[in-house]
Amino acid sequence: MSNVQIELTGVDKHYGQFHALKDINLSIEKGTFVALVGPSGCGKSTLLRSLAGLETITGGTMKIAGEVMNDVPPRKRDVAMVFQSYALYPHMRVAENLTYSLRLKGTPKEQALAAAEEVARTTGLSHLLGRFPRELSGGQRQRVAMGRAIIRHPKAFLFDEPLSNLDAALRVHMRKEIRALHDRLGATSVYVTHDQVEAMTMADRVVVMRDGVIEQEGAPLELYDKPASRFVAGFIGSPAMNFVPAMISEDGQAVLLDLPDAPRLPIGRALEPGRRVSAGLRPEHLTVTNAETAALRLPVGVVESTGSMTYISSGTDPEITVVIHGRSPLSAGEVMGLTIAPENVHLFDVESERVI
Repeated sequence: MSNVQIELTGVDKHYGQFHALKDINLSIEKGTFVALVGPSGCGKSTLLRSLAGLETITGGTMKIAGEVMNDVPPRKRDVAMVFQSYALYPHMRVAENLTYSLRLKGTPKEQALAAAEEVARTTGLSHLLGRFPRELSGGQRQRVAMGRAIIRHPKAFLFDEPLSNLDAALRVHMRKEIRALHDRLGATSVYVTHDQVEAMTMADRVVVMRDGVIEQEGAPLELYDKPASRFVAGFIGSPAMNFVPAMISEDGQAVLLDLPDAPRLPIGRALEPGRRVSAGLRPEHLTVTNAETAALRLPVGVVESTGSMTYISSGTDPEITVVIHGRSPLSAGEVMGLTIAPENVHLFDVESERVI
């Protein structure tokens, strides 16, 4: 028996002349937490809404639990969606909000209330069942929205940027809660976010989208360590990867950066000499060292310290960002030396932007 809970094959979506989803192929196994990430307009919310049945796909096949869902209305898809806006009924108390879908299906009142109490215990809402949404904090409202989804025991949970209305500290707390809830329920979850840190910390699999296509899909650290394209490399990781125009050296064993003095970085492999490339250097993989002996020497532009971390920006074009743990004695105007391990130098084709 197949363990695939959601399967998309050749899915397309057009809005008139606009091609929003282009040949989407994606399999999601039962019990997996999948995050869809990408910039605004990349198609991630359109894909989620298509799964929910709120959008009709133009082509391809969409299956949930082995059944084709192309023409099945939203209420019969057995999926539960949690929105950014919470979408609670303001005139109903928490208990009534939780049981609304059960009451619509004709579930007896006592049975629905028992289910609400069980879900309330799971989501930490037991003491709030008698309150109205206006009497709740943002985090509590989001818990009610999740509880309303859980009570249905759906085949999949669909989250559409559920934490974007919360402050930073509460977002961190709630993402842990959502992941813990997913694990307790053994649920299949599809989570849309523009925040790659959310995706990296919460998901089993991350799907990076761009202009309606899947740019890369895989485990979070797989995307971080082995990005398939410059776009993925720049999107996954915080702060973003540095990109420097460069050329492969005459012996093919190093890369010459388009920076003052054309610094030479070993790449640990042989490539075509003279080839133009884009070199990707993660800020956290650069190590500050003695400026007199380092191959890469750059002027310090700005130094920003958060206490535990220090962010150093070079005074060059393109700007190079370096992240170090702790404090740094460097200040603006000084020269810093930098080293990086050959295996941490990412190279991308200038034309296709695919990894080399």
